Formats: sequence, structure tokens, C-alpha cells
Amino acid sequence: MDSSNGHSSKPGRQLTGRRQPLDRICNIIRTRTSQAVFLMAGPGIGKTALAEAITERLATDMIVVQIHGSSSLSRVPFGILAPYTGELTAEDSVSPVAVLRSVWSYFEKLKAGTDAPLLLVIDDAHHLDEATAGIVADMISAGWASVVAAGRPRPGLPQPLAQLWYDGLADRVDLRPLNREQIEEVLAHALDGTVPAGSVDTIWSASGGNPRILDALLHDAAEGGQLAKRNGIWMLLGQLPADGVRLTNVVVKDMLRRTPGEQEALKLIALAGPVSRKVIEDICGAEVVRSLLDQQMVVESHGSPADLRIWNAMFGDALRLTISVSRSLQLLERVREHLGTSPAGSEGRLRAVEWALECGVKIGEPELLEAAGTALAHFRSRSARAMAAKIVDPALVPEAHAIQARALYNEGDYAGAAKHLDGCWLPLGASPAAAPALMLRALVHQGLGTPLAVFAADSREALRSAGVETAGPETGADTGTPWQEQLLRMLEFGEAGNWAALDSEVRDLRIRNPASVTDHALRTVGTALLAHTHAAAGRAVEGLDAGLLAASELAALETGVFFFNEFVLVRLVADYLALGDWESAERELVDYVAGQPRNAAAFAGSVQVLRGYSLLRQGRIERAYQTLLPAVETLRLNDPLQVFRFGSALAFYVAARLGDAAQSSRLELDYKDAPQGSASQELLATAYAAAGSEYVARDGKGLASLHTLATTPEVSARCGTLLELLALCWDLGDHSVVPLVHNLAGNVQGRWAAAMHSLAEHWESADADALMEMAARLENEGFVNLAREAYARASSVFEAAGERRRSRQAVALREKCDHELGERFREGQFIAAAPTVRLTRREQDIVELAVQGLTDREIAQRLMVSVRTVEGHLYRTYVKLGVRSRDELSTALPH
Repeated sequence: MDSSNGHSSKPGRQLTGRRQPLDRICNIIRTRTSQAVFLMAGPGIGKTALAEAITERLATDMIVVQIHGSSSLSRVPFGILAPYTGELTAEDSVSPVAVLRSVWSYFEKLKAGTDAPLLLVIDDAHHLDEATAGIVADMISAGWASVVAAGRPRPGLPQPLAQLWYDGLADRVDLRPLNREQIEEVLAHALDGTVPAGSVDTIWSASGGNPRILDALLHDAAEGGQLAKRNGIWMLLGQLPADGVRLTNVVVKDMLRRTPGEQEALKLIALAGPVSRKVIEDICGAEVVRSLLDQQMVVESHGSPADLRIWNAMFGDALRLTISVSRSLQLLERVREHLGTSPAGSEGRLRAVEWALECGVKIGEPELLEAAGTALAHFRSRSARAMAAKIVDPALVPEAHAIQARALYNEGDYAGAAKHLDGCWLPLGASPAAAPALMLRALVHQGLGTPLAVFAADSREALRSAGVETAGPETGADTGTPWQEQLLRMLEFGEAGNWAALDSEVRDLRIRNPASVTDHALRTVGTALLAHTHAAAGRAVEGLDAGLLAASELAALETGVFFFNEFVLVRLVADYLALGDWESAERELVDYVAGQPRNAAAFAGSVQVLRGYSLLRQGRIERAYQTLLPAVETLRLNDPLQVFRFGSALAFYVAARLGDAAQSSRLELDYKDAPQGSASQELLATAYAAAGSEYVARDGKGLASLHTLATTPEVSARCGTLLELLALCWDLGDHSVVPLVHNLAGNVQGRWAAAMHSLAEHWESADADALMEMAARLENEGFVNLAREAYARASSVFEAAGERRRSRQAVALREKCDHELGERFREGQFIAAAPTVRLTRREQDIVELAVQGLTDREIAQRLMVSVRTVEGHLYRTYVKLGVRSRDELSTALPH
């Protein structure tokens, strides 16, 4: 794809993700393992493309005849064989024996006396008439030809062919929709650049893994500008278009193949879905519904009553757009005649409201408000805004404004969101929507660069003006404290890192009114803040308990306009990372992504920053880089959790550490220009940015900034944050912090702190044997980057003591850690000074054979060199590795 102007040319279709079934089917046909292979797949899954690839691959070895089934000829005996039976009389043209002879005569002419085997490739084999299927089955049974028949599992192949599979005379290969990894492979083929994980998820979800829909979406998005390249990253700049030319053509061509009854039913389901199966059966007939289910054009829910919807949401959206407003209104009236009551389920009611608005039908404002909230929950921001904007009832307007604010926030319009929230948060009073609205308002103003202290002061003044008595953060909580004041205090305590005061507030909320919806929301927010504050203070065990408690309460919490799930997720993952539990952190992120609805891309960048941060903490720098770069680009479009500055600092750090000057320069500017986040996040962002500056300049200024930051009251009061900061200094080669790490790490909870404490303790003792034992233990516990440091330190100690062989062994183990971490090279003062091994290519070849047990003469014969050459290379290798014999080679050889 040409990205010179940020847009793209048309991506070509690839047989990506289908290599395994292609190889399998071709192998079966070539080896005659089976005389026939039935390739089964739903519509658009790629069976035709795969059948064409099979034809192309086998055409050099076999005589290939292609036949295409046809729905129009499915009831005409031998209809698709007409090109091969043209010389038959009318009477013989319906005789199976005569038709078989005629077809075989045609095939013999193609062979022209050669011994090449015959391959019959049948596409859309589910449309074969029974008579033709019988002929094909006879050819297979007689061994006259091999057959590849591609068809749909529903309605399936005609009975004569299906019977062959039941009898074990044919193989069956089921082609599934592309999975996420295959979609990622397709995008890598089609696009020259990185595609963020969130965009891959969105495209996978929208296409349903269907290659035909995927191809159309990629073309339409690229040509429409929704898919564009920014700083080497392919970004989705908007929703995937349902009105694109390619996708519309897919829909139109598919509809032309349908009967009038099927077309009518599909339009109704696209407009109303999810819609009761009984309603569609009453209008269009049960036979039509069964046919569409058989063809997998619609899917049925497992509930009672059963609902129908179009097989692919994007296909359904595109189909709706092909229906005129007047026709849509007619269909709406038909559905309403049979529906009787409003659809069951929030999604069905949402679609009913959207459909009515599309037709210009007036909707009651309570229904509009409910539908707007449902649209918001499904990340259909544009629809939510449009519906909420129509509400004029004074009693409903404040909540409608809150919904519009969240929709604008999803789209990155913080100024627009603030305007709505500033006008509605007080009128919401003590309604269930009030606390989520005030929390959202706090983050909106943070995104606009307003300091929390200023926001809290303005909010208290507004409350006093409205007649609500408030108190400052120094006042203790009591049952008479307004909930708004208590929320503001918790935000301030979290900002200050005051976990004790925050814990007191949360305890008070758990006593005050457990049944209150507002207090429940405040408890969840306060407990999540407490989780993060504990972790920063070095109390990650208590922090994790708080984070898990907050997560356990989410199910009973109506999220409304605030993203409680994501607010808790960030802090829970931070606790796991503070503990050094990388696996649990990744599990939380994976589970979160798996549970997100279609189009929920608003938090994709935030999730990837968390994943990149986790990889960075593990020392997997290059993987962290590959994750953080696209994450930062995603956050430019939408940053609901306010982590752009933090993510930019992390990305700047890894770019500088890996020596990518162009990217590190750009990311440093991003970090400096971005508004500040929360206090704990800002401290870490400042630390990583200072470390990145040191990697760039190597002038000691970045390291000096880290030392200065470590002495500030904000950092010294947060033991967990301070330990992470000291680890950055250590990683830069500053060993003066080792005693500080040793003294501090023992007071910080978690496996990672314990590992740091152990490394510092053995580092100062300079006991090489103890360092080796400790390094092996750290490696087994998953702290590979710390184990690498220990092996490198042991290598230096051994080298200084003159034990060169053991020094080389330590180097080999260190390089093994490098390999596991996936790093091409390692920056840092200490590692750069560690001894390393550089064998020539010939030396490597000879040593590898020697380790396998070959003699000098056998090695010479294998490599076609003289024995003297082998002996000379081995001698030089012994010197380099510090060994004295072949027996020591395997343990000293670097991997």
C-alpha cells in the first residue's frame, strides 16, 4: 500500500491463513490417500479462493476440470454437465449411464492419451442436483477421477456425495473464519507498517474473520481515509465505513442471488435485529427463515423466545443503508403490526428506537434516554449523542447532557464534554447518574490540563453556591458529609498518596449506606484509588487486596457515563506489576479485551500502554517498544484514562535505550507537550523521561535529574515508586544506588522487591558463586532481566579472580537471558564492560561439531578442510572461551 500521502492504494487479496488446508488437501490428492476431499465453509469464508489455489498448484501434475454449481440449475438433472453432454439426444440426456459415458469421453479427449490423472474441482457443490451428484459419486467410487468439492455445511452436499464421507471414502476439510492471528497476518501482508492491537481487534470483530468482508472493509477504509498511516503506524481514524463501495457491492451481489422472500426477510432482520424469530416467520414464512438459517445468512440466539440477527453486523449495517426511507417505513409498520409490544432486551429496544428515528417516527423521551444509554454502553457514541440531543424534558435533560458528554469524551472532544458536564453535574443532585458524572467531569478537566486542586476548589465553590455545605480535605468524614465532598476528598488523598486518610474514607463509605447506588459508586472509586496508593507506597499486597475488592464489586455497578471497569483495571494491573506478578497482569488485560463489545476501541491505547509497561518492567525492551509505539499513536486519537504523557515517556525511554534517535526525539516532544496526569503517574513519567534523556545524551544530566527526583518529598513518601526509580538508576550503570536499593527493598512488599533486595545483597558481597546461585533462582522465578545482571556481575568477579572458564560460563548464561528477553543488544555501563565472546563463523561450525562428539578428522571431512585447520581453530577457540579441553566446550559456548 502506498502511504506517501497518509492514505493507501488498494490492498490485494492474499491466501493468508489458508496455507495449512491448502497443503493438506493437495497432499491428499497427490498421494491418493483419498479419492475425494470435501471442502466445507460458510459464505465468504474463502472456499472459492482456496479451490482456485488448489487448481493452480495441481495443474502442472494433473488434468484439472472445473465445474461450478448453480442455484438456478439445482433442480435440473445434469444441468451443470450440459457443456459435456451436448451431443446426446434428448432421451439420452436424462440417462445416468449415457451422461456418464459422455462426460468420460470428454475427459478422455482432454487426457489425449497421457497418463496424467484427472482432477475434478467443483465449486458451490451444495447446489449440485442429485443426478449430477450421483455421477460424481460414481466417478469417485470407480477411481476415474479425484474430486475436490467445495460447498457450504448448510444445507450441505447432496446425499450421494455426503454418503461417501459417511462411508469413509472421502475426506472433509472444514474452513473456519480467520482467527485474530490470521487477521493480523493478513494486515501485515496488505499494509506496510505496524497495525496497533486495538485496530486489529476492531477489524477482526467487524469482519467476523470473513475474508470477503475483510477485503471490502480494508479497501473502503483505506480509500475513505478511515485507515491511514501516521508515523509508521496504521491508524483507524474513525469507524469502519458501512457505506463503502466494496462492502455495498458485496451486499448487493449477495441479495441478487436471493429469492424475493429471502430478500424481504433479510431486510426486516437487518432493520429490526435482534428481532423475534416468530415475528419474521409470521411475516415471511417459516420456510424462508429456515432457508436463511441453513445458508448461514442469519443467526439465532439460544434464548427463549429466540431472536434473529444478520450473520455479520457490518453486513447488516451495509444492507440497511441500501434500503430507502420510504421502504424502511413500510417494513417498520409491518413489524409493528406483528410485534405487539416493544422488543425484549435492551439491544432490541435500542435498535427499535434507532429504526424509528431513521424513519422520522416520534419516540417518547424516556425511551430515547434509555436507548441513548444503551448505545453508549455499546460504544455507539454518534447514535447516543443524536438521541440524547433530542431530549427536552427538564427532568431528563441533565442525564441526557451527561450521556452526550461521555459520547464526546469517547471521541476525544474534552472541551465539548466539559461544557455539558459543567452544566449538568449539580442538577443531577443525588440521582444514580450523579456520581459517575462528577467522576467523568474530574477526568475531563484533568485532560484539559486543570490541576486537581483548582478543580476541587471550583467544585466546592459551586456546591456552596448551590446551598450544599462542604469542607476541605483536612476534615474527617462523617455521616453528614455530602457525597460530592467525600468524592473530592478521595481524589485529593489519592493525588497526595495519603493511603491512611483514603482508607478511612473508604471504611466510612462501607458503613454509611451500603445500599445506596451513589455510595456504591464512591466505594468502588475509593477502593481503586486505595489500591494504587498502597502500591506506590510499597504496600502492594494490601493494594492488590483493595484492587480485587473493587473488581469484585463492578458486576453490581451500573456503569452509566463513567468507565468504572477501566478505572479499576488500570489500578489492579499496577498492583500486579508492583508485586512482580507479570502473568496475572497479562491475564487481567487479556480477559478485559476478550469481554469488550464491538467498536469498544476507546480504551485500546490505554490497554496497550499497560501491556508495554509490563514488558518494560520485565526487561523485554524490544517487545515493549513494539507495543508502546502504536499505543502512543492510538492515544493521540483518544486518551480516556489520561495516560498519553505516561505512555510517551515510556516509549521515549525504550526508543532512547534502543538507539532510535528519530523516534526518541519525537516522543520526547510528545511527553513534554502533553498535559500532566495523576501525581503517581506523573512521578513515574518524569523518571522514565529523565532516564531516556540520559540514554540519548550520556552526559550525566538525566541521571542527576533522577537523583534529584528521588530526594523530593513526593517520591520519598512513596517507597514503591522510589524503588522503581532507583532501579532505573542502577540500569543506567549507577552502582552508587545499590546500598539504597538494599536498604529500601526490604521494606517494599512483593516478589519484585524481594528479587531486587537479593540482587543488591549479593552484589555488594561480590561472592561470585552466590551470585550464580542467586541468578539461577531469579531466572526460575521469572525475573530474567535481573538474572542477567547477576550473571554479568558474576562474570566480572570471576574474570577479576583469573577464573576465565567460569567467567565465560557466566557470559553464556547471561547471553541466554538476552536471547529469552528477545534483545538484539544491551545498553548500560555495566553490561558494556562485561566480557563477551565473538567466534568467527568457521570457529562456530567447528565447535558445534566438536560438541556433538566428532573427531578432528571427521570434522575436517565434514567441512572439507584439513585436520591442521580444525586443530588451529579449536586451539584459538579454547583461548577465547577460557577452556582447556573439549569436555568444557558445551558449558562455555555462548548461545
